[in-house]
Amino acid sequence: MTLFDVVAAVKDPELRVLNLAELGILRDVSVDGDAVTVTITPTYSGCPAMDLIRADIESALHEAGVSEISVKTVLDPPWSTDMITEEGRSKLAAAGIAPPGRVFVTLSVRCPRCGSPATEQLSRFGSTACKSLWRCTSCLEPFDAVKAI
Repeated sequence: MTLFDVVAAVKDPELRVLNLAELGILRDVSVDGDAVTVTITPTYSGCPAMDLIRADIESALHEAGVSEISVKTVLDPPWSTDMITEEGRSKLAAAGIAPPGRVFVTLSVRCPRCGSPATEQLSRFGSTACKSLWRCTSCLEPFDAVKAI
């Protein structure tokens, strides 16, 4: 397993079904002698999970035997929900979280449980700042949806 694989496998603390690679925030892992530099991009500039993500990256690399670690944050190019991999989108849906659409304006999302497009937004804010709360009017189940940005 490469050091990139070690970092890529770190789970996102807010979307626990996704790892950093599937979420699309892992930009680079570079090695210079004994030093490892990891470059990540937050899902948005005020993401409260970034400190925990950095700590989890450092912990995973320490467990892999790395002692000199630097985690850099870059904002350019900015992250967008289009960077979530297809595998990540499938994992979100399997966990009952509607994956984001590929457009910025989302009028409706498909229910991740029954697939119906007959849904309604209950709140622009869900269990975390990057999700909104929806309800399916077919199966009546509430669910989170990742906001498209």
